[in-house]
Amino acid sequence: MRTVNGATSRVVVAGAGLAGLAAALHLAGRGRDVTVIEPARAPGGRAGRLDVDGFRLDTGPTVLTMPDLVEQTLAAVGEHLGDRLDLVRLDPAYRAVFADGSELNVHTDGDAMAESVAAFAGPAEAAGYRRLRGWLTELYRREFGQFIAANFDSPFALATPGLARLAALGAFGRLEPAIGRFIHDERLRRVFSFQSLYAGEAPRHALAVYAVIAYMDTVAGVFFPRGGMRALPDALAGAAGSAGVRFCYGTAVTELERAGSRVRAVRTDTGLRVPCDAVVLATELPTAYRLLGRAPRRLVPLRPAPSAVVLHAGAARRWPEAAHHTIMFGGAWQDTFREIITEGRLMSDPSLLVTRPTATDPGLAPDGADLLYILAPAPNLARGRIDWDAAGGGYAGELAALVGKRLLPGLEAEITMRRVVTPDDWARQGLVAGTPFSYAHSFLQSGPFRPGNLPRGADNVVLAGCGTVPGVGVPTALISGRLAADRVTGPSRARAPAGTVRAGTRRPS
Repeated sequence: MRTVNGATSRVVVAGAGLAGLAAALHLAGRGRDVTVIEPARAPGGRAGRLDVDGFRLDTGPTVLTMPDLVEQTLAAVGEHLGDRLDLVRLDPAYRAVFADGSELNVHTDGDAMAESVAAFAGPAEAAGYRRLRGWLTELYRREFGQFIAANFDSPFALATPGLARLAALGAFGRLEPAIGRFIHDERLRRVFSFQSLYAGEAPRHALAVYAVIAYMDTVAGVFFPRGGMRALPDALAGAAGSAGVRFCYGTAVTELERAGSRVRAVRTDTGLRVPCDAVVLATELPTAYRLLGRAPRRLVPLRPAPSAVVLHAGAARRWPEAAHHTIMFGGAWQDTFREIITEGRLMSDPSLLVTRPTATDPGLAPDGADLLYILAPAPNLARGRIDWDAAGGGYAGELAALVGKRLLPGLEAEITMRRVVTPDDWARQGLVAGTPFSYAHSFLQSGPFRPGNLPRGADNVVLAGCGTVPGVGVPTALISGRLAADRVTGPSRARAPAGTVRAGTRRPS
Protein backbone atom coordinates (compact mmCIF):
# COMPACT_ATOMS: atom_id res chain seq x y z
CA MET A 1 0.00 0.00 0.00
CA ARG A 2 1.34 3.41 -1.00
CA THR A 3 1.66 6.09 1.67
CA VAL A 4 2.74 9.72 1.66
CA ASN A 5 6.46 10.36 1.43
CA GLY A 6 8.68 11.99 4.02
CA ALA A 7 7.94 13.30 7.50
CA THR A 8 4.39 13.08 8.86
CA SER A 9 4.74 14.41 12.39
CA ARG A 10 2.40 17.40 11.97
CA VAL A 11 -0.89 16.82 10.15
CA VAL A 12 -3.61 19.28 9.24
CA VAL A 13 -7.09 17.88 8.67
CA ALA A 14 -9.36 20.14 6.62
CA GLY A 15 -12.94 19.42 7.65
CA ALA A 16 -14.50 18.25 10.93
CA GLY A 17 -17.11 16.00 9.38
CA LEU A 18 -17.22 12.36 10.44
CA ALA A 19 -14.40 11.39 8.06
CA GLY A 20 -12.18 14.26 9.21
CA LEU A 21 -12.84 13.50 12.87
CA ALA A 22 -12.07 9.81 12.35
CA ALA A 23 -8.83 10.68 10.55
CA ALA A 24 -7.84 13.05 13.36
CA LEU A 25 -8.48 10.41 16.04
CA HIS A 26 -6.52 7.70 14.27
CA LEU A 27 -3.64 10.06 13.55
CA ALA A 28 -3.54 11.36 17.11
CA GLY A 29 -3.60 7.80 18.41
CA ARG A 30 -0.52 7.09 16.30
CA GLY A 31 1.43 9.94 17.82
CA ARG A 32 0.85 12.67 15.24
CA ASP A 33 0.36 16.31 16.12
CA VAL A 34 -3.05 17.09 14.57
CA THR A 35 -4.87 20.34 13.81
CA VAL A 36 -8.42 20.27 12.44
CA ILE A 37 -9.70 23.28 10.48
CA GLU A 38 -13.47 23.55 10.02
CA PRO A 39 -15.56 26.35 8.42
CA ALA A 40 -18.59 25.73 10.65
CA ARG A 41 -18.84 26.62 14.31
CA ALA A 42 -19.28 23.01 15.42
CA PRO A 43 -18.15 19.56 14.28
CA GLY A 44 -20.23 17.26 12.11
CA GLY A 45 -20.06 18.33 8.48
CA ARG A 46 -23.05 16.67 6.82
CA ALA A 47 -24.15 15.55 10.29
CA GLY A 48 -25.33 19.05 11.02
CA ARG A 49 -27.63 20.61 13.60
CA LEU A 50 -30.18 23.37 13.99
CA ASP A 51 -32.12 24.47 17.07
CA VAL A 52 -35.50 26.09 16.42
CA ASP A 53 -38.19 26.97 18.98
CA GLY A 54 -37.10 24.27 21.42
CA PHE A 55 -36.72 21.59 18.72
CA ARG A 56 -33.23 20.09 18.24
CA LEU A 57 -32.93 19.17 14.58
CA ASP A 58 -30.43 16.79 13.01
CA THR A 59 -29.97 18.19 9.50
CA GLY A 60 -27.94 15.28 8.13
CA PRO A 61 -28.08 11.50 8.56
CA THR A 62 -30.64 10.04 10.95
CA VAL A 63 -29.75 6.34 10.72
CA LEU A 64 -26.77 5.03 12.69
CA THR A 65 -25.50 1.52 12.02
CA MET A 66 -22.28 -0.36 12.79
CA PRO A 67 -21.46 1.32 16.13
CA ASP A 68 -18.42 -0.94 16.41
CA LEU A 69 -16.82 1.43 13.93
CA VAL A 70 -17.47 4.30 16.34
CA GLU A 71 -16.03 2.18 19.12
CA GLN A 72 -12.90 1.45 17.10
CA THR A 73 -12.49 5.11 16.17
CA LEU A 74 -12.65 6.18 19.80
CA ALA A 75 -10.38 3.30 20.81
CA ALA A 76 -7.68 4.80 18.58
CA VAL A 77 -7.03 7.26 21.42
CA GLY A 78 -7.84 4.87 24.25
CA GLU A 79 -11.45 5.98 24.75
CA HIS A 80 -14.57 3.86 25.23
CA LEU A 81 -17.83 4.32 23.39
CA GLY A 82 -19.93 4.05 26.54
CA ASP A 83 -18.06 6.95 28.13
CA ARG A 84 -18.88 9.27 25.23
CA LEU A 85 -22.25 8.14 23.83
CA ASP A 86 -25.51 6.76 25.16
CA LEU A 87 -26.62 4.57 22.28
CA VAL A 88 -30.04 2.97 22.11
CA ARG A 89 -30.60 -0.03 19.88
CA LEU A 90 -33.88 0.48 18.03
CA ASP A 91 -36.44 -2.31 17.97
CA PRO A 92 -37.94 -2.38 15.45
CA ALA A 93 -35.10 -0.99 13.39
CA TYR A 94 -37.73 0.22 10.93
CA ARG A 95 -41.41 -0.11 10.37
CA ALA A 96 -42.31 -0.64 6.72
CA VAL A 97 -45.71 0.74 5.66
CA PHE A 98 -47.05 -0.13 2.23
CA ALA A 99 -49.57 1.58 -0.03
CA ASP A 100 -52.02 -1.32 0.37
CA GLY A 101 -52.20 -0.62 4.11
CA SER A 102 -50.03 -3.55 5.22
CA GLU A 103 -47.21 -3.03 7.73
CA LEU A 104 -44.09 -4.93 8.76
CA ASN A 105 -41.89 -4.37 11.79
CA VAL A 106 -38.29 -4.97 10.73
CA HIS A 107 -36.39 -6.58 13.61
CA THR A 108 -32.67 -7.27 13.62
CA ASP A 109 -33.05 -10.32 15.86
CA GLY A 110 -33.31 -13.27 13.48
CA ASP A 111 -36.05 -15.17 15.32
CA ALA A 112 -38.16 -12.09 15.91
CA MET A 113 -37.88 -11.08 12.27
CA ALA A 114 -38.73 -14.59 11.05
CA GLU A 115 -41.89 -14.48 13.17
CA SER A 116 -42.72 -11.03 11.81
CA VAL A 117 -42.23 -12.21 8.21
CA ALA A 118 -44.29 -15.36 8.78
CA ALA A 119 -47.22 -13.32 10.10
CA PHE A 120 -46.83 -10.87 7.21
CA ALA A 121 -46.27 -13.16 4.23
CA GLY A 122 -46.36 -16.81 5.39
CA PRO A 123 -43.94 -19.49 6.59
CA ALA A 124 -42.30 -20.03 3.19
CA GLU A 125 -41.20 -16.41 3.10
CA ALA A 126 -39.97 -16.68 6.69
CA ALA A 127 -37.78 -19.60 5.66
CA GLY A 128 -36.55 -17.56 2.70
CA TYR A 129 -35.75 -14.70 5.04
CA ARG A 130 -33.56 -16.97 7.16
CA ARG A 131 -31.64 -18.04 4.05
CA LEU A 132 -31.36 -14.39 2.97
CA ARG A 133 -30.04 -13.43 6.40
CA GLY A 134 -27.35 -16.09 6.12
CA TRP A 135 -26.39 -14.84 2.66
CA LEU A 136 -26.23 -11.21 3.81
CA THR A 137 -24.04 -12.20 6.75
CA GLU A 138 -21.65 -14.18 4.56
CA LEU A 139 -21.56 -11.38 1.98
CA TYR A 140 -20.64 -8.89 4.69
CA ARG A 141 -18.01 -11.19 6.16
CA ARG A 142 -16.35 -11.68 2.78
CA GLU A 143 -16.67 -8.07 1.68
CA PHE A 144 -15.97 -5.83 4.64
CA GLY A 145 -12.31 -6.29 5.48
CA GLN A 146 -11.05 -7.03 1.99
CA PHE A 147 -13.00 -4.48 -0.04
CA ILE A 148 -14.91 -1.88 1.98
CA ALA A 149 -12.33 -1.22 4.69
CA ALA A 150 -9.19 -1.52 2.55
CA ASN A 151 -7.04 0.85 0.54
CA PHE A 152 -6.38 -0.08 -3.09
CA ASP A 153 -3.53 1.20 -5.19
CA SER A 154 -5.05 -0.05 -8.45
CA PRO A 155 -7.96 -2.16 -9.73
CA PHE A 156 -5.54 -5.06 -10.08
CA ALA A 157 -5.43 -5.27 -6.28
CA LEU A 158 -8.93 -6.73 -6.49
CA ALA A 159 -7.58 -9.86 -8.14
CA THR A 160 -7.52 -11.99 -4.99
CA PRO A 161 -9.15 -15.26 -3.92
CA GLY A 162 -11.59 -13.09 -1.97
CA LEU A 163 -12.90 -11.66 -5.24
CA ALA A 164 -13.66 -15.13 -6.52
CA ARG A 165 -15.48 -15.98 -3.29
CA LEU A 166 -17.59 -12.84 -3.61
CA ALA A 167 -18.37 -13.69 -7.22
CA ALA A 168 -19.46 -17.17 -6.14
CA LEU A 169 -21.89 -15.52 -3.70
CA GLY A 170 -23.44 -13.62 -6.61
CA ALA A 171 -22.15 -10.25 -5.40
CA PHE A 172 -21.55 -8.93 -8.92
CA GLY A 173 -24.98 -9.67 -10.25
CA ARG A 174 -27.92 -7.30 -9.79
CA LEU A 175 -29.35 -6.60 -6.36
CA GLU A 176 -33.05 -7.09 -7.05
CA PRO A 177 -32.72 -10.58 -8.59
CA ALA A 178 -30.26 -11.54 -5.84
CA ILE A 179 -32.82 -10.73 -3.14
CA GLY A 180 -35.45 -12.50 -5.22
CA ARG A 181 -33.55 -15.77 -4.96
CA PHE A 182 -34.60 -15.93 -1.33
CA ILE A 183 -37.92 -14.12 -0.98
CA HIS A 184 -40.76 -13.72 -3.45
CA ASP A 185 -43.19 -11.31 -1.82
CA GLU A 186 -42.67 -8.06 -3.68
CA ARG A 187 -43.16 -5.99 -0.54
CA LEU A 188 -40.47 -7.93 1.32
CA ARG A 189 -38.06 -7.47 -1.56
CA ARG A 190 -38.40 -3.73 -1.14
CA VAL A 191 -37.43 -3.95 2.54
CA PHE A 192 -34.11 -5.57 1.65
CA SER A 193 -33.31 -3.55 -1.48
CA PHE A 194 -34.45 0.05 -0.94
CA GLN A 195 -31.06 0.75 0.66
CA SER A 196 -29.49 0.86 -2.82
CA LEU A 197 -30.96 4.33 -3.16
CA TYR A 198 -28.40 5.45 -0.56
CA ALA A 199 -25.80 4.31 -3.06
CA GLY A 200 -27.50 6.22 -5.86
CA GLU A 201 -28.78 3.23 -7.83
CA ALA A 202 -32.12 1.55 -8.47
CA PRO A 203 -32.31 -2.00 -7.03
CA ARG A 204 -32.70 -3.49 -10.49
CA HIS A 205 -29.43 -1.82 -11.58
CA ALA A 206 -27.37 -1.82 -8.37
CA LEU A 207 -24.76 -4.50 -7.84
CA ALA A 208 -25.75 -7.19 -5.37
CA VAL A 209 -22.61 -6.33 -3.44
CA TYR A 210 -24.57 -3.37 -2.04
CA ALA A 211 -26.82 -5.75 -0.17
CA VAL A 212 -24.17 -5.18 2.48
CA ILE A 213 -26.11 -2.02 3.37
CA ALA A 214 -29.17 -4.17 4.06
CA TYR A 215 -26.95 -6.29 6.32
CA MET A 216 -25.99 -3.21 8.30
CA ASP A 217 -29.64 -2.14 8.66
CA THR A 218 -31.48 -5.43 9.11
CA VAL A 219 -28.91 -7.73 10.72
CA ALA A 220 -26.27 -5.67 12.54
CA GLY A 221 -28.88 -3.25 13.88
CA VAL A 222 -29.95 0.39 13.88
CA PHE A 223 -29.03 2.67 16.79
CA PHE A 224 -29.75 6.18 17.98
CA PRO A 225 -27.64 8.34 20.31
CA ARG A 226 -29.51 10.19 23.04
CA GLY A 227 -29.15 13.87 22.32
CA GLY A 228 -29.61 13.26 18.60
CA MET A 229 -27.19 12.36 15.84
CA ARG A 230 -25.20 15.49 16.67
CA ALA A 231 -24.03 13.59 19.75
CA LEU A 232 -21.84 11.45 17.47
CA PRO A 233 -19.58 14.20 16.09
CA ASP A 234 -19.60 15.86 19.49
CA ALA A 235 -18.31 12.62 21.04
CA LEU A 236 -15.61 12.18 18.41
CA ALA A 237 -14.49 15.81 18.67
CA GLY A 238 -14.50 15.61 22.46
CA ALA A 239 -12.29 12.53 22.43
CA ALA A 240 -9.98 14.11 19.88
CA GLY A 241 -9.66 17.26 21.97
CA SER A 242 -8.82 15.19 25.03
CA ALA A 243 -6.12 13.46 22.96
CA GLY A 244 -4.49 16.78 22.12
CA VAL A 245 -6.05 17.52 18.72
CA ARG A 246 -6.45 21.26 18.15
CA PHE A 247 -9.63 22.55 16.51
CA CYS A 248 -9.94 25.80 14.57
CA TYR A 249 -13.66 26.41 13.95
CA GLY A 250 -15.14 29.19 11.84
CA THR A 251 -12.34 29.21 9.30
CA ALA A 252 -11.85 27.42 5.96
CA VAL A 253 -8.71 26.26 4.21
CA THR A 254 -8.21 28.41 1.12
CA GLU A 255 -4.66 27.62 0.04
CA LEU A 256 -2.08 24.86 0.23
CA GLU A 257 1.33 26.49 0.53
CA ARG A 258 3.84 24.36 -1.35
CA ALA A 259 7.54 23.73 -1.49
CA GLY A 260 7.98 21.77 -4.69
CA SER A 261 5.58 18.80 -4.67
CA ARG A 262 4.99 18.97 -0.92
CA VAL A 263 2.56 21.08 1.07
CA ARG A 264 4.38 22.80 3.90
CA ALA A 265 1.49 24.84 5.35
CA VAL A 266 -2.20 25.56 4.91
CA ARG A 267 -3.71 29.03 4.85
CA THR A 268 -7.28 29.95 5.78
CA ASP A 269 -9.78 32.67 4.99
CA THR A 270 -9.13 34.27 8.40
CA GLY A 271 -5.40 34.68 7.75
CA LEU A 272 -4.33 31.64 9.74
CA ARG A 273 -1.20 29.82 8.56
CA VAL A 274 -0.63 26.32 9.95
CA PRO A 275 2.68 24.59 9.11
CA CYS A 276 2.38 20.86 8.44
CA ASP A 277 4.11 17.74 7.18
CA ALA A 278 0.94 16.19 5.72
CA VAL A 279 -2.63 17.23 4.94
CA VAL A 280 -5.91 15.30 4.97
CA LEU A 281 -8.54 17.04 2.85
CA ALA A 282 -11.82 15.80 4.33
CA THR A 283 -13.83 18.19 2.17
CA GLU A 284 -16.18 17.95 -0.77
CA LEU A 285 -14.24 16.41 -3.66
CA PRO A 286 -14.46 19.51 -5.92
CA THR A 287 -13.15 21.63 -3.03
CA ALA A 288 -10.22 19.25 -2.55
CA TYR A 289 -9.39 19.30 -6.26
CA ARG A 290 -9.60 23.11 -6.34
CA LEU A 291 -7.12 23.32 -3.47
CA LEU A 292 -4.85 20.83 -5.22
CA GLY A 293 -5.11 22.74 -8.50
CA ARG A 294 -5.92 19.62 -10.49
CA ALA A 295 -8.49 16.87 -10.86
CA PRO A 296 -7.95 13.37 -12.21
CA ARG A 297 -8.96 12.74 -15.78
CA ARG A 298 -11.83 10.32 -16.24
CA LEU A 299 -13.17 8.94 -19.50
CA VAL A 300 -16.72 9.43 -18.20
CA PRO A 301 -17.56 12.29 -15.81
CA LEU A 302 -18.54 11.36 -12.28
CA ARG A 303 -22.29 10.90 -11.89
CA PRO A 304 -23.85 12.38 -8.75
CA ALA A 305 -26.35 10.37 -6.72
CA PRO A 306 -29.98 11.44 -6.45
CA SER A 307 -30.75 14.17 -3.95
CA ALA A 308 -33.53 14.59 -1.40
CA VAL A 309 -36.05 17.05 -0.05
CA VAL A 310 -36.25 17.07 3.74
CA LEU A 311 -39.11 18.50 5.76
CA HIS A 312 -38.25 19.11 9.41
CA ALA A 313 -41.54 19.47 11.27
CA GLY A 314 -42.24 20.17 14.90
CA ALA A 315 -45.74 19.14 15.97
CA ALA A 316 -47.70 20.28 18.99
CA ARG A 317 -48.78 16.73 19.83
CA ARG A 318 -47.24 13.26 19.86
CA TRP A 319 -48.01 10.02 17.99
CA PRO A 320 -46.71 7.40 20.47
CA GLU A 321 -47.80 4.54 18.22
CA ALA A 322 -45.39 5.61 15.46
CA ALA A 323 -41.95 4.02 15.18
CA HIS A 324 -38.63 5.83 15.33
CA HIS A 325 -38.02 5.09 11.62
CA THR A 326 -40.81 4.37 9.14
CA ILE A 327 -40.33 3.58 5.47
CA MET A 328 -43.49 4.60 3.62
CA PHE A 329 -43.51 2.75 0.30
CA GLY A 330 -45.62 4.13 -2.50
CA GLY A 331 -47.43 1.79 -4.85
CA ALA A 332 -45.43 2.73 -7.97
CA TRP A 333 -42.10 1.59 -6.54
CA GLN A 334 -40.28 0.95 -9.81
CA ASP A 335 -41.48 4.24 -11.28
CA THR A 336 -39.80 6.08 -8.41
CA PHE A 337 -36.29 5.27 -9.59
CA ARG A 338 -37.00 6.02 -13.24
CA GLU A 339 -38.53 9.37 -12.35
CA ILE A 340 -35.83 10.71 -10.06
CA ILE A 341 -32.72 9.07 -11.57
CA THR A 342 -33.46 8.94 -15.29
CA GLU A 343 -36.16 11.52 -15.98
CA GLY A 344 -35.13 14.07 -13.37
CA ARG A 345 -38.60 14.76 -12.02
CA LEU A 346 -40.47 14.40 -8.76
CA MET A 347 -41.94 11.06 -7.68
CA SER A 348 -45.52 10.68 -8.88
CA ASP A 349 -46.22 8.25 -6.00
CA PRO A 350 -43.73 9.15 -3.27
CA SER A 351 -41.87 6.70 -1.08
CA LEU A 352 -40.59 8.39 2.06
CA LEU A 353 -38.41 7.94 5.12
CA VAL A 354 -40.17 9.33 8.19
CA THR A 355 -37.98 9.60 11.28
CA ARG A 356 -39.48 10.47 14.68
CA PRO A 357 -36.43 10.86 16.95
CA THR A 358 -38.65 11.86 19.87
CA ALA A 359 -39.83 8.25 19.92
CA THR A 360 -36.48 7.48 21.56
CA ASP A 361 -35.43 10.84 22.99
CA PRO A 362 -38.42 13.06 23.88
CA GLY A 363 -35.99 15.74 25.05
CA LEU A 364 -35.34 16.72 21.42
CA ALA A 365 -38.65 18.60 21.43
CA PRO A 366 -40.67 20.68 23.91
CA ASP A 367 -42.88 18.77 26.37
CA GLY A 368 -45.70 16.95 24.63
CA ALA A 369 -44.36 17.68 21.14
CA ASP A 370 -42.98 15.44 18.39
CA LEU A 371 -40.08 16.16 16.06
CA LEU A 372 -40.27 14.69 12.55
CA TYR A 373 -37.77 14.34 9.72
CA ILE A 374 -39.49 13.50 6.43
CA LEU A 375 -37.14 12.66 3.57
CA ALA A 376 -38.27 12.34 -0.05
CA PRO A 377 -35.76 11.22 -2.70
CA ALA A 378 -35.50 13.82 -5.47
CA PRO A 379 -33.49 14.49 -8.64
CA ASN A 380 -30.10 16.09 -8.20
CA LEU A 381 -29.45 19.43 -9.88
CA ALA A 382 -27.47 17.83 -12.69
CA ARG A 383 -30.47 15.74 -13.68
CA GLY A 384 -33.55 17.75 -12.72
CA ARG A 385 -34.53 21.27 -13.74
CA ILE A 386 -36.80 22.26 -10.88
CA ASP A 387 -37.11 25.76 -9.44
CA TRP A 388 -36.82 24.65 -5.85
CA ASP A 389 -37.05 28.12 -4.37
CA ALA A 390 -40.51 28.37 -5.93
CA ALA A 391 -41.61 24.73 -5.58
CA GLY A 392 -39.97 23.56 -2.37
CA GLY A 393 -42.52 24.86 0.12
CA GLY A 394 -45.48 23.51 -1.79
CA TYR A 395 -43.87 20.12 -2.26
CA ALA A 396 -43.09 19.92 1.45
CA GLY A 397 -46.77 20.61 2.11
CA GLU A 398 -47.71 17.70 -0.14
CA LEU A 399 -45.35 15.44 1.78
CA ALA A 400 -46.87 16.50 5.10
CA ALA A 401 -50.35 15.81 3.73
CA LEU A 402 -49.30 12.33 2.55
CA VAL A 403 -47.72 11.47 5.90
CA GLY A 404 -50.83 12.77 7.68
CA LYS A 405 -53.06 10.62 5.49
CA ARG A 406 -51.11 7.38 5.72
CA LEU A 407 -49.15 7.49 8.98
CA LEU A 408 -49.71 10.37 11.41
CA PRO A 409 -53.37 11.46 11.42
CA GLY A 410 -53.89 15.19 11.74
CA LEU A 411 -50.24 16.06 11.14
CA GLU A 412 -50.79 19.14 8.97
CA ALA A 413 -52.90 20.92 11.57
CA GLU A 414 -50.40 20.21 14.35
CA ILE A 415 -47.22 21.54 12.73
CA THR A 416 -45.87 24.55 14.64
CA MET A 417 -42.27 24.53 13.35
CA ARG A 418 -41.28 23.81 9.78
CA ARG A 419 -37.97 23.88 7.93
CA VAL A 420 -37.57 22.68 4.34
CA VAL A 421 -34.28 21.65 2.75
CA THR A 422 -34.17 21.23 -1.04
CA PRO A 423 -31.44 20.35 -3.56
CA ASP A 424 -30.84 24.08 -4.01
CA ASP A 425 -30.17 24.35 -0.28
CA TRP A 426 -27.74 21.42 -0.40
CA ALA A 427 -25.97 23.15 -3.29
CA ARG A 428 -25.71 26.37 -1.26
CA GLN A 429 -23.91 24.29 1.36
CA GLY A 430 -21.36 23.37 -1.29
CA LEU A 431 -22.58 19.81 -1.93
CA VAL A 432 -21.97 18.58 -5.46
CA ALA A 433 -25.04 18.73 -7.74
CA GLY A 434 -27.16 19.62 -4.74
CA THR A 435 -27.10 16.12 -3.26
CA PRO A 436 -26.08 15.06 0.26
CA PHE A 437 -25.28 11.59 -1.15
CA SER A 438 -22.25 12.63 -3.22
CA TYR A 439 -21.43 10.42 -6.20
CA ALA A 440 -23.46 7.34 -7.12
CA HIS A 441 -22.00 3.91 -6.46
CA SER A 442 -22.12 2.52 -9.97
CA PHE A 443 -19.55 -0.13 -10.83
CA LEU A 444 -17.15 2.43 -12.31
CA GLN A 445 -17.54 4.70 -9.26
CA SER A 446 -16.95 2.08 -6.57
CA GLY A 447 -13.95 0.49 -4.90
CA PRO A 448 -10.72 1.13 -6.81
CA PHE A 449 -12.73 2.91 -9.54
CA ARG A 450 -13.98 5.58 -7.13
CA PRO A 451 -11.80 8.71 -6.88
CA GLY A 452 -8.77 7.58 -4.91
CA ASN A 453 -7.66 9.00 -1.58
CA LEU A 454 -4.01 9.48 -2.60
CA PRO A 455 -4.21 12.13 -5.33
CA ARG A 456 -1.46 12.93 -7.77
CA GLY A 457 0.29 16.27 -7.74
CA ALA A 458 1.12 16.54 -4.02
CA ASP A 459 3.34 14.05 -2.23
CA ASN A 460 1.83 14.56 1.22
CA VAL A 461 -1.91 15.13 0.67
CA VAL A 462 -4.61 12.51 1.32
CA LEU A 463 -8.37 12.71 0.73
CA ALA A 464 -11.19 11.57 3.00
CA GLY A 465 -14.97 11.78 2.89
CA CYS A 466 -17.87 10.38 0.94
CA GLY A 467 -16.56 11.49 -2.46
CA THR A 468 -13.57 9.18 -2.17
CA VAL A 469 -13.25 5.59 -0.90
CA PRO A 470 -15.18 3.75 0.36
CA GLY A 471 -18.19 6.02 -0.21
CA VAL A 472 -21.40 7.42 1.22
CA GLY A 473 -22.81 6.83 4.70
CA VAL A 474 -21.93 7.14 8.36
CA PRO A 475 -20.02 3.82 8.60
CA THR A 476 -18.13 4.49 5.38
CA ALA A 477 -17.25 8.04 6.46
CA LEU A 478 -15.63 6.64 9.59
CA ILE A 479 -13.80 4.05 7.51
CA SER A 480 -12.69 6.74 5.06
CA GLY A 481 -11.04 8.66 7.88
CA ARG A 482 -9.16 5.59 9.01
CA LEU A 483 -8.10 4.77 5.42
CA ALA A 484 -6.75 8.32 5.09
CA ALA A 485 -4.79 7.93 8.33
CA ASP A 486 -3.37 4.67 7.00
CA ARG A 487 -2.14 6.54 3.91
CA VAL A 488 -0.27 8.94 6.18
CA THR A 489 1.25 6.55 8.71
CA GLY A 490 0.86 3.10 7.23
CA PRO A 491 -1.84 0.79 8.63
CA SER A 492 -2.19 0.25 12.35
CA ARG A 493 -2.08 -3.34 13.55
CA ALA A 494 -4.33 -2.59 16.50
CA ARG A 495 -7.53 -2.53 14.43
CA ALA A 496 -10.15 -5.20 15.12
CA PRO A 497 -12.81 -6.23 12.59
CA ALA A 498 -16.23 -4.65 12.92
CA GLY A 499 -18.85 -6.95 14.32
CA THR A 500 -21.64 -6.69 16.84
CA VAL A 501 -21.37 -3.81 19.28
CA ARG A 502 -20.53 -4.96 22.78
CA ALA A 503 -20.25 -1.99 25.10
CA GLY A 504 -21.80 1.40 25.63
CA THR A 505 -25.20 0.56 24.17
CA ARG A 506 -28.53 -0.45 25.56
CA ARG A 507 -32.07 -1.07 24.44
CA PRO A 508 -34.81 1.48 25.02
CA SER A 509 -36.06 1.62 28.59
